[in-house]
Amino acid sequence: MDITRAALAALNTAFNTAFNERLTGTETTYGRVAMTVMSNTRNQAYPKLSELGPMREWVGERFIERLETDGFLIRNRKFEKTVAVQVDDISDDQVGIYAPLVSDMGQTAAELPDDLIWEQLEKGFDTEHYDGQYFFDTDHPVEDVNGNEISVSNFQGGAGAPWYLIDDSRAIKPLIFQDREAAKIVPKTSLTDDNVFMQDEFIWGAKRRAAAGFGAWQLVYASRQDLTPANYAAARAAMISARGHRGRKLNLRPKLLVVSAANEGAAREILMNERDPAGATNTWRNTAELHVEGRLTL
Repeated sequence: MDITRAALAALNTAFNTAFNERLTGTETTYGRVAMTVMSNTRNQAYPKLSELGPMREWVGERFIERLETDGFLIRNRKFEKTVAVQVDDISDDQVGIYAPLVSDMGQTAAELPDDLIWEQLEKGFDTEHYDGQYFFDTDHPVEDVNGNEISVSNFQGGAGAPWYLIDDSRAIKPLIFQDREAAKIVPKTSLTDDNVFMQDEFIWGAKRRAAAGFGAWQLVYASRQDLTPANYAAARAAMISARGHRGRKLNLRPKLLVVSAANEGAAREILMNERDPAGATNTWRNTAELHVEGRLTL
């Protein structure tokens, strides 16, 4: 093709379309465990997300629950993906070779939240949250009905492949995907651009600003014990009976079981088999939805 301004404009339009179609059409999984928060600053402040209780009967004056907006911060990060194409390849009508690469850039941009969120989930075993405890910990401090500090656990212990029981029914989620700047692709294809003059190549670059962080630890219960019916039952019981500040019933619904490939077989036996290993009715069949996440590395 002739390298004219009009031809380059048409090429950029085609690449932009390929990028955006894949960006908006790619299936993602992070929304199962993370809420999306739009950010308009470099560091976003969040409340401590400690109060998840129900409404209370209005007797006398209102009981005001003041959110501490300085509970924790999530700092936005900047990501990019850039490709270069030789001018001669475009001139020789090799556009069809590169269009799928630009489309794939759109897919990687769409999948960035997945990459960040599932990585963040695994960091919960050795990363502190706002209460000074690891996100998955046996000693989260809360107040009992008398105002005394007690410990609440969202970790079953163990050292094996992790699995996670999650209440995904609420607007608040265990993790946060913070979206600062939507992904977009920018061309450097002007014949006067330095990259064209010096390297004889066109460049297309994608950019996105975002971050992942921890949300409400109460909504996820992690275990590194073997995924057995007994351990699964104990995790469900711990979530369902959980209490928050001042002894509030949290009314948690452990509806989602997240595992890596290492625990897929055990999870399917617990959630899908009609009979248990002894031949009796499987009590735990269909008690949660199974999500096997390939991005989990443990």
